Amino acid sequence: MNKNIGFIGCGNMGEAILGGLLASGQVQPANIWVYTPSPDKVAALSAKYGVNPAQSAQEVAQVADILFGAVKPNIMLRVMSEINNSLNKETLVISVAAGITLEQLATILGHDRKIIRAMPNTPALVNAGMTSITPNPLVTQEDIADALNIFRCFGQAEVIDEYMIHPVVGVSGSSPAYVFMFIEAMADAAVLGGMPRAQAYKFAAQAVMGAAKMVLETGKHPGELKDMVCSPGGTTIEAVKVLEAKGMRSAVMEAMESCMQKSIALSKA
Repeated sequence: MNKNIGFIGCGNMGEAILGGLLASGQVQPANIWVYTPSPDKVAALSAKYGVNPAQSAQEVAQVADILFGAVKPNIMLRVMSEINNSLNKETLVISVAAGITLEQLATILGHDRKIIRAMPNTPALVNAGMTSITPNPLVTQEDIADALNIFRCFGQAEVIDEYMIHPVVGVSGSSPAYVFMFIEAMADAAVLGGMPRAQAYKFAAQAVMGAAKMVLETGKHPGELKDMVCSPGGTTIEAVKVLEAKGMRSAVMEAMESCMQKSIALSKA
């Protein structure tokens, strides 16, 4: 990719994108500029990755063909307004700030700007992320391809319509927390059965990772894969019976519904 990439803000998620992009070899460090309000952070990123340290957000905006807005949502719109006059007309702006809509960004940047709203999740930090990207009508197919290639450097990425953002929050953005709780609960039970805690976490986490990989790679329905583990009269079906009796499915669905409703409320705030 022969384009200049700029990062305004580079916390955990920004650095995950930066690291994945460089590891893929798609972009060279000389073609990346980074700015954060902390000079020490900028210097550390420059030393670690060999990227260009910027003195201001405006400097990044001036050179970037693709600009990542990776600051906190509560300051995203203010930062965008401060760099608006420094952006080139053809610059693709990609926001990874949760809850900030395309319309809000266009109101600040102008309705003639190419803007993508992206939502990665925290497994991006270990190259196993899932990212949704939502382009506005001015974004070209080449721009979309570039964005997908970038986000696929550290996981999977799909294009979605903006009205699907709230389900994405529930099923991808917030869901690692549910899975962490499930892993913790399984490990607690293993500890109760006598297994050392560190070993219990490893067994539980590996089982979850392996089960997820089976869903992704076999193409089989999750229910079919579940049935493959449930031998007649065996141990697994006993556990499944209890989970069904305790309402595991309905609890997950209700939790996700609450998550989605909160996402809708935050987008209107």
